[in-house]
Amino acid sequence: MKRLISLLLLGMALSASAQHKCEHNGQGECKEHKANCQHKAKGQCYKRFTKDLPFQMPEVQAPQFPDRQVNLKDFGAVGDGITMNTEAFAKAIDALSQQGGGRLVVPAGVWHTGPVVLKSNINLHLDMGAVILFAADESLYPLINTSFEGLDTRRCQSPLSANGCENIAITGQGVIDGNGQYWRPVKRGKVTDAQWKEVLKRPGGLEMKKDYWVPSQGYADAEQGANMNVPNAKDEAEWNHFKRFLRPVMVSLVSCKNVLLQGVIFQNSPAWNLHPLMCENIIIDNVLARNPSYAQNGDALDLESCKNALIVNSKFDAGDDGICIKSGKDKDGRLRGKPCENVVVDGCTVFAGHGGFVVGSEMSGGVRNILVKNCQFLGTDVGLRFKSTRGRGGIVENIFIRDISMTDIKTDAITFNMYYGGKSVAEMLADGDNPDNTTKQPITEETPIFRNIDIQDIVCNGAGRAMEFNGLPEMPIQGINLKNIVIKAKQDASFTNAENVTKENVHITVE
Repeated sequence: MKRLISLLLLGMALSASAQHKCEHNGQGECKEHKANCQHKAKGQCYKRFTKDLPFQMPEVQAPQFPDRQVNLKDFGAVGDGITMNTEAFAKAIDALSQQGGGRLVVPAGVWHTGPVVLKSNINLHLDMGAVILFAADESLYPLINTSFEGLDTRRCQSPLSANGCENIAITGQGVIDGNGQYWRPVKRGKVTDAQWKEVLKRPGGLEMKKDYWVPSQGYADAEQGANMNVPNAKDEAEWNHFKRFLRPVMVSLVSCKNVLLQGVIFQNSPAWNLHPLMCENIIIDNVLARNPSYAQNGDALDLESCKNALIVNSKFDAGDDGICIKSGKDKDGRLRGKPCENVVVDGCTVFAGHGGFVVGSEMSGGVRNILVKNCQFLGTDVGLRFKSTRGRGGIVENIFIRDISMTDIKTDAITFNMYYGGKSVAEMLADGDNPDNTTKQPITEETPIFRNIDIQDIVCNGAGRAMEFNGLPEMPIQGINLKNIVIKAKQDASFTNAENVTKENVHITVE
């Protein structure tokens, strides 16, 4: 009888839970029944991030999916870390798509696979213990026409991609691993002696000049004469010879609408880790994007030419920039003409990386209406990093930064550098770079413009230099408001070619 009464009470409690009308606690969750909150399922819990903004931005809601799910194992997949599951992923996504969409569950296991392509109305959900491990085999990644570092070019197909899709998600508690060590070069100065010895043991690689390792002869050949990361290939045979050099971003989302990345660990990417390009209504929530600190071009997140985006409650630990806002490069970016706009970054942490929050250098389509708040940058090379160079064009404006805590910043707590040449600030200082910032050049569509940037409530305990503003003499950085800023650094702030910079309650302690 006692057991029967207990079951009846449990049933009553579950019934009450099902009928419960959630109330927001102002923190993006409900006071009760957080796990079963219907508001969260409908995406309503993100509303607070677009309230009381210093610019106009619509509410961004999470995509909704049909109440239907399939399991990857039902399509012949084997999670032993050895079996190739490319076909199983494709079959599962096709089957779910033909039914109108839903959730594709990836259970615990190591799921070895080639490229995975998402379709509309698909939620790729990784259970705890699930690892999607992309194969270290360049033959599985065909060359495609795409964009990389803001230029139209050819690259290998991304391990995980979607193009022109609506209502897509990557959720759960699992891990997506791009096997990046197969693709990336390594600089001797960025690794320990023990790590360098292990790198030299990798099959097929070449040590160049005693301080630089590349993964293949094709990589070495492609790098000779390449324009940054675009090689000078004469024909299809040479393009294929260069394939390892054409390492892809790991997660490529192009021209997609209503996107959710939530809870998953994204790691070890061949090039950039997460790259939403020309997407609209995108939420990145509670993810960890990580790469080794020596990962070449290992940006954690590059949000490029996107509109209406939330980046919240997430962690980034990168070999290059942490959270980076872009909009195309030079003529290609200006012709695309799509700014990155209406973006909220809230409650995020950046560990290693060239910059905590970064704008540029590929900003030729413009960047505007950005709010960054409640973030912490711990041990990054730079805290707040704005970078560009002549030739880019584009306008960066209406950037609002609030409540940022920084510790152990290797170089500048805040930097504006209009002479970016592909190096980190640490590399520029080590090489003694000293660009000519006195000689004016004509103002054209190729002249970048940075203006109307409001930075308030910043605390930085430990930096190489407090601030560096280095604008163009023909187009100074304009309209910067600095308020309630406390920085302890080895060097004071430096301002060159910066106009209408206002300071209120700015305290810099030089150690």
